[in-house]
Amino acid sequence: MVVDRPRENAICEVVSDSLDAWGWSEGADLPASAYIHIPFCHHRCGYCNFTLLANRSDLYDRFLDALEKELSGLLISRPVQTVFLGGGTPSILPPPQSIRLLAMLGRWLPITSRSNSDRDKVAKYLTEFSIEANPLDVTTDFCKRCKDHGIDRVSIGGQSFQPNKLQHLERDHSPADLRRAIETAKEHFNRVSVDLIFGAPGETLEDWCCDLDAVIAAEIDHVSTYGLTYEKGAKFWSLRKKGILDPVSEESELMMYEEAIDRLTCAGFEHYEVSNFSKPGEECIHNQAYWEGRPWWAFGPSAARFVGNRRSVNHRGTIEYMKRIESDRSPIEESEDLDEDQRLRERFVFGMRQRKGVSWDDWKVSGPASTVDFIDGLIQQHIENGWMQRVGGRVALTRRGLMVSDSLWSEYL
Repeated sequence: MVVDRPRENAICEVVSDSLDAWGWSEGADLPASAYIHIPFCHHRCGYCNFTLLANRSDLYDRFLDALEKELSGLLISRPVQTVFLGGGTPSILPPPQSIRLLAMLGRWLPITSRSNSDRDKVAKYLTEFSIEANPLDVTTDFCKRCKDHGIDRVSIGGQSFQPNKLQHLERDHSPADLRRAIETAKEHFNRVSVDLIFGAPGETLEDWCCDLDAVIAAEIDHVSTYGLTYEKGAKFWSLRKKGILDPVSEESELMMYEEAIDRLTCAGFEHYEVSNFSKPGEECIHNQAYWEGRPWWAFGPSAARFVGNRRSVNHRGTIEYMKRIESDRSPIEESEDLDEDQRLRERFVFGMRQRKGVSWDDWKVSGPASTVDFIDGLIQQHIENGWMQRVGGRVALTRRGLMVSDSLWSEYL
């Protein structure tokens, strides 16, 4: 495919040696996915330790200047099949900045179907452009603007349909706001997803069942469910350490997770990944790049990419990210070149997040025999424990294994 070099301008000076720093060189296979981190929110929820700044609309244009300069390190347009706008809250940007961002991505990372692999031939969607959105931002104007610039999937950070739970989670929307956002999104997009959190302080199994029933009634095609975590640096971490917040018991959290599996699958959703459920054919195809160990670009503060054999992560601080790029320094804070052994282990662990598991024959030929033998031994132990199974040439978690999977992966890595 022939692509044109983007028009040069003062903002788009190339960040020195970006391709080398990312671990990719001309002639190598291009990543087919890209993640863009937008580090702004109206406020920071108590459980959040993501990279973001609250109430800093004064920095929007400065950030977009830095982001465009980082993107210019691509040198020319690099077509991809999926783009995911995450945050933070990408939907927070006002129309002028939002349009500028979307035009910028269309220029540097145009979305196109470019593969004829067997996987793509059977996929319902060959391309995907997703944006995360806060319920209060999902208006008719927002949806039209997104759709006009190629976005075809909206992921709404709803977290709950229960007023008390939303208050405990320090969310800024009401249940009515969430329902309105879902209906507005459905009027403009065929693909709408909602995030839900379970295990909030004081939450009961009955409360969680009400959330599940509400999201089923909303008639959307994708749901992500996440157990509340207490991350260092988040407000809830400090409150828990002080004894002000009491987490739900591990037993209660497991019951909530199992209830999500049962209710959503009974409603026609497929449990296709540890935390994700979709109607048939409506899986998030961008995230599958991560789970299948395929490369992806990433841009913005704290953005983590996997290009060539290198994992690299940008500086977490938004101000420092901007300062580095403004002074023609790389925003990368950490990087690591993976050898064959590391890549094989990571491919197995990430692949096992999918309910279909890992194709054993395809996986074992892509790395050292010693690594294959070691992991084969671990798998056999975990099969005997009832945590894994071999089905049709694939290795996958059992239902029991889902409940303990987070504790298993350190052995494989």
